[in-house]
Amino acid sequence: MTDLKVFRRGADGRDVELRGSTVARERELQQRVEGALETMLGVRFLASEYPTGPWHQGRIDTLGLDENNAPVVIEFKRSRDAGVITQTASYLVWLMAHRHEFEALVRSRLGLEAPAAVDWRRPRAICVAAEFSRHDRAAASLHQRDHGVDLVRYRVFGPDLLTLQLVETVPGVTASSSPLPAGRVGEVGIDVEQEVDPIPASVSSGQVEVPRCLRELYDDLDEALTTAGELEAVVLKHYIAYKRLLNVASVLFRPSVSHRAILVYLRLDPDSVELEEGFTRDVRGIGHLGTGDLEVRIASSADVEKAVPLIRRAVEES
Repeated sequence: MTDLKVFRRGADGRDVELRGSTVARERELQQRVEGALETMLGVRFLASEYPTGPWHQGRIDTLGLDENNAPVVIEFKRSRDAGVITQTASYLVWLMAHRHEFEALVRSRLGLEAPAAVDWRRPRAICVAAEFSRHDRAAASLHQRDHGVDLVRYRVFGPDLLTLQLVETVPGVTASSSPLPAGRVGEVGIDVEQEVDPIPASVSSGQVEVPRCLRELYDDLDEALTTAGELEAVVLKHYIAYKRLLNVASVLFRPSVSHRAILVYLRLDPDSVELEEGFTRDVRGIGHLGTGDLEVRIASSADVEKAVPLIRRAVEES
């Protein structure tokens, strides 16, 4: 894994490399990230320094809910810490044993209806530290059956610049995630029987079924998304998210004969795109499943090819 290099152009027109450093205090890092948590990590803030009770005797740095409604535990370390994975796993064990307490916190922060949307199939842990060793990465992979783990390396460059770099992501695979009923993908689409096929192997859980009428088209789209960048495909209840730290694209299926298509919601500013009726749409302020402000309607292989530049832009800007 290569290091992130940052350069500043000097007065003489030559680029000079900036030397990154760590924060003086761990709490400083935590406060900076929590101050822009949704922008930086795609996580809605719930609590800071959350106590785990007299038996566990811990204090979770940050609790949150990600943009796919999965519970998130975030742990910060000023430098390198050999125990960060074990500590984070311990907090996730506590979290899974205290679902009602977490949902009560969600209710108090996000509203009465919010707990119903919490997706317990794939809780996540995010570890933010100055360095991670090979042993950290190996330890993270041990927990992949129970939850997802993201290892994020930070650096500060002077008082104003903070960088976050995803150095390892381990997708969680939860055995309790059952296949969705035939004819419906994440309860999106028409309520009729449809022949279905499994999704491509590049999607991590392999449990969602795709309408056969859209299978070939989805294969083309999946290839376009996965070749555009190192994206993790995460199967959720209502859609498939292609993500790094944040969702880059959300994919939904519309198998209705009269409106057969795949909808892709990209993390792109619609104002930066020349919208085309029937192909792209600004969905800011319009309720929809998934995340992203630009809707792209894919109804043919030609639409996939036409969408590739938009997909590449979304990956580059994420």
